[in-house]
Amino acid sequence: MTKPKMLVQFDVDSTFIEQEAIELLAAKAGVLSEVARITQSAMNGEIDFAESLKNRVGLLKGLPIQVLDEVRNEIVLTDGAIELVDLLHRLGHSVSLVSGGFVQIMEPIVSQLSIKYFRANILEVHDGVLTGALTGAIIDRAAKASALKEFADLSGVLLENTVAIGDGANDLDMMAIAGLSIAFNAKPIVAAAADLSINERSLRSVSSLLGL
Repeated sequence: MTKPKMLVQFDVDSTFIEQEAIELLAAKAGVLSEVARITQSAMNGEIDFAESLKNRVGLLKGLPIQVLDEVRNEIVLTDGAIELVDLLHRLGHSVSLVSGGFVQIMEPIVSQLSIKYFRANILEVHDGVLTGALTGAIIDRAAKASALKEFADLSGVLLENTVAIGDGANDLDMMAIAGLSIAFNAKPIVAAAADLSINERSLRSVSSLLGL
């Protein structure tokens, strides 16, 4: 029997990539410890994600846009990510990335891997520097769930055939509505809510979990 078409949606920071992009930017701005502390609280579900994001982005004010290129070059994809996307595409499934991070950092990866569906926050830039603000809607936990529904619809995939993979509290809504949820080296609150858990720094086991 042919497997129904799936949409596999990944969180990006610390899931599809090894790092937290905002922390790479924060290191350039000299505010890493402050930003990392806020990130940790948000991922544990202790503070509101949207509020935490505004606070963290505010600390990046004044960074020149050249720093975005530097950070893009520092991004490392999680082990097995490329092979998994290639396999899913080859078998006719869809892939989407949703990130509480930034479009400007993720665009090259989306392009390189021919990922059709992607959503992330947009850093506001004026006169060649970051303003410390965002433009457009904030991609929080509710927005990630909305994106899963929208991308499933665009892909012609039933919601019951979607898979959501993430690690932080802002992934909980999309994981709750997906047909299958996989916690990836996740915070305890996320691991407790997920159908399955991966506790290694590799995505290579996902294909077998999905029966591919």
